[in-house]
Amino acid sequence: MKEVTPDAAQDLMKQGALLVDVREQSEYDEVHADGAELLPLSELETRYAELPKDRPLLMICRSGARSARAGEYLLANGYDDVTNVAGGTLAWVEADLPTVRGE
Repeated sequence: MKEVTPDAAQDLMKQGALLVDVREQSEYDEVHADGAELLPLSELETRYAELPKDRPLLMICRSGARSARAGEYLLANGYDDVTNVAGGTLAWVEADLPTVRGE
């Protein structure tokens, strides 16, 4: 699976890519990348069809492992433009990119 840095992911979002956060609700509520949509890994198998196939998908989690699994699942189920955000939300925060905290 392709991987991009958080900075590259933000650039891709500006071009129309959708950032999908696969962490659980409590993790997402604590801090998430601005613009990320939540689809917990625990719900992926039943809800993945909600994701668009007509735009690039960027997968993100805490550090990159769960999002890579989610991306592989999507690739195996008919999605062809799926990229993992290397380092996940930890790297996004470290790169000082826009976040939303404490919702």
